[in-house]
Amino acid sequence: MNNRVKHLKGLRLLLLPVLALFVASCENDLNKVKEISSNEVGIIVSPTTGVDLIMSDSARVQMHLTAPLLLEYQTKKPYKIAPKGIKIIHYDKITQKEDGTIIADTGILHAGDKLYEFRKNVVATNAKGETYKSDELFWNSETKKVYSHKNVEVTMNGGNVMNGDDFESDDKFLHPKLRNSKGVFHVDENATQ
Repeated sequence: MNNRVKHLKGLRLLLLPVLALFVASCENDLNKVKEISSNEVGIIVSPTTGVDLIMSDSARVQMHLTAPLLLEYQTKKPYKIAPKGIKIIHYDKITQKEDGTIIADTGILHAGDKLYEFRKNVVATNAKGETYKSDELFWNSETKKVYSHKNVEVTMNGGNVMNGDDFESDDKFLHPKLRNSKGVFHVDENATQ
């Protein structure tokens, strides 16, 4: 019994430096995580609820943005995020009629870049009533281009459906380009006779 007690004491003395080393390494890792997260997340400058924003030029409405919540983050590159959903309606400059919409579960505006990022359940429509669905969509308001690097499903008038791995178009969604596209097209056999 006495030998066993001596053995346990010796084992404790051996494990004590290992445990101290482990705790010290964890503390360094925790400090590193805190430092990285403080740099990345930033500070919420202003949370805004019930966002209803109309953008116009020369008294002509160009865009109407709505979101239940908008959080503005102050980081090296400031951004705003709509974590509870976003809807953007585009209007024709001349007719002032609605010519497209984008709806998503999350929207991010990268300040200064004029880049809008839409995530999860993104649904965009154009003036012709065609629908674009994806889990990701980027809109560069300066270059007037929209694109996605995830699967996109396009439902055209008449029910034809196209799918692609990659998508790019003008911001009116009128000239789409799909990579590795495939589709289902309805053919009216009576029309050819």
